[in-house]
Amino acid sequence: MSEEYEMMCGIEIHQQLDTKKLFCDCESNLTEEAAGGIYRRLRPTTSEMGEVDRAALAQFMRGYGYRYQSCPCETCLVELDEEPPHEVNADALETTLIFSELIGASVIDEVQFMRKIVVDGSNTSGFQRTSLVAVDGSIDAIGKKVGILSVCLEEDACRKIETTADEVTWRTDRLGIPLIEVATAPDMRTPEEVLEVASRIGSLLRATKRVKRGLGTIREDLNISIPEGARIEIKGVQELRLLPDFVSNEVKRQKMLVRVRDILRERGTKPAAVEVVDATEIFKDCDAKVIAAALKDKGKVLAVRLPGFAGVMNGDNKTLRLGSEMAQYARTVGVKGIFHSDELPNYGIEQSYVDRLREFLGMTGEFDAFVICAASEKKATVALELAVKRANAGIEGVPEETRDPLPDGTTRYSRPLPGAARMYPETDVPPTPIPAARLERIKNNLPEFPEQIEARLVKDYGINAQQAHQIVRQSRDDLFCQIASEFDLASVAATTFQNTFQELEHEGIDTDLFTYDDLYAVFSGLKAGKFAKEAIPAILKEMAKGTDLETTVKKLGLSAVDAGEAAAIIEKIVSERADFVREKGMGAIGGLMGPVMGALRGKIDGKQANELLTAAIRKLLGQ
Repeated sequence: MSEEYEMMCGIEIHQQLDTKKLFCDCESNLTEEAAGGIYRRLRPTTSEMGEVDRAALAQFMRGYGYRYQSCPCETCLVELDEEPPHEVNADALETTLIFSELIGASVIDEVQFMRKIVVDGSNTSGFQRTSLVAVDGSIDAIGKKVGILSVCLEEDACRKIETTADEVTWRTDRLGIPLIEVATAPDMRTPEEVLEVASRIGSLLRATKRVKRGLGTIREDLNISIPEGARIEIKGVQELRLLPDFVSNEVKRQKMLVRVRDILRERGTKPAAVEVVDATEIFKDCDAKVIAAALKDKGKVLAVRLPGFAGVMNGDNKTLRLGSEMAQYARTVGVKGIFHSDELPNYGIEQSYVDRLREFLGMTGEFDAFVICAASEKKATVALELAVKRANAGIEGVPEETRDPLPDGTTRYSRPLPGAARMYPETDVPPTPIPAARLERIKNNLPEFPEQIEARLVKDYGINAQQAHQIVRQSRDDLFCQIASEFDLASVAATTFQNTFQELEHEGIDTDLFTYDDLYAVFSGLKAGKFAKEAIPAILKEMAKGTDLETTVKKLGLSAVDAGEAAAIIEKIVSERADFVREKGMGAIGGLMGPVMGALRGKIDGKQANELLTAAIRKLLGQ
């Protein structure tokens, strides 16, 4: 393309739908009640073209076995792959069609499910069912039309519960929950644009009123590349606010790898041969924890020489980090890590061991380097093969790969990017025609767009635009309208959904966990005078722990008091500070509101407290 840019990014958003499961009548809820289990090993098969997908093969080479927990009411024989899939859930398909119309996409004539090979254990069958529903849509964001390449309907995967050295335990409650997958064109050029586009798509998905809420119900995959770099997929980002961090960090990582490439090419570095040698004898007395533990467990210390790689594995004030990339590849086979010459001596490996190993490997070149691994002979050999493979890829630049997101906004290597060989037709699910009459009915009954809802809330309830935007972003507009109309609490509800929720989220509380019934009960209790509006933040904070409203009010001692009892408490506070009141006169109100509200702890409204305090001060002053 002709325009200059620092990066290109496209997003794939996966949103769980609030329906039953896609191919059975099981409920689509997560549960901690898991029983029994089956054990399986999965292996990749050839596609119709006779090819084996590289990502599936890489996962198979890790050698894991998989144990699956079943869950009453949430799983059946379909999830365990012991029964064919049932008919496609009609509500899930309808929701996908509604969203497709909201973005002006072209819906295909017939929905045909495909099988996507997945052998990481997250699907009991070894594949995921997915179908293309619509193409060529767009949304208005970042000041332009952002292309939506495809809208798909697919099934979610199992939940990972535990990983050991050779086995992964999965829970099947999440398996089969319907997902809408929305894939954008690579139209974003900055981290901030990525966040804005993802937010817009999320708001349109929520506008259908048929999607799940809460952490883990919507996940983003990022496809990022830079000039001279490569397409990298960051898979499964769950926190929207971290999207810019993942994008900017990936851009920095690819720029670093381009620098490494240029340095290696300037030196004339050639791909290193994978000549693994046994260096156990050199390290038999080494006190480094990883090495000592491996040798105690009858493992070995193996080494490979890397001519031409010195200084790029952990050099230039640690801005060159090819060694970290190599270690991530090595860890995929279960070793704790690798050591390379750029970071030694360190970690308990003294200079004397480094010197002996350099001599043993015949390292005489200016840029000669080495990498070692301490583990069982088999694991250490495979780990070093992968580490050297990754080092050699550095000569070419940035390898295409899939990476996992980490909590700090960085990523780690997961597997190679999948290819076209992973898809083949699903023969157990019949095609579903989409007649023109069905699409016409959907077009005539589309839900309001987010901006239309916001304008209506501002007009009908007198709240400001920012409050309306926050309410719609949270998909609380139906609840807000009921609270405002039934209880006449529009202002309090708007403040709660904007300011109070933001404060709770800053404290790490997931406000999406509050259900419609939870919040309706809070405002119903406020209207009934069971507590004051000032108590709402404390109540919600406690309810986030899983307690109901009645229990929370009792636990926090927030039961409302009548005016007489409140007046007595306030008069006592004024009496105890009589000298201050006489000195300040009516100006003492500001100084005493804090102690008054602290003593009453949300038991009366702030306005009422101010009126009672004013009366108590006037009484003391004889006015």
